[in-house]
Amino acid sequence: GLIAGGVTSIGFLPQIIKGYKTKKLDDVSIYMPVVLAIGMALWFLYGFLIEAIAVMIANAFGILCCLILIIMKKIY
Repeated sequence: GLIAGGVTSIGFLPQIIKGYKTKKLDDVSIYMPVVLAIGMALWFLYGFLIEAIAVMIANAFGILCCLILIIMKKIY
């Protein structure tokens, strides 16, 4: 579970890196990271309720990546 969640969350890194290098995120919709962050927050809550640390860790990292994208979108 932790590996699957980690690999899924790593999928955000290329967009974060590209945005940081180019300082341009015009082609990235703000809604995508917002909706995904909400979904991951719900998964995190579910993981907390069933005490599944792997679910919590993977989704916490995904939420962090989404928040970084949202902040970068607002800055750039």
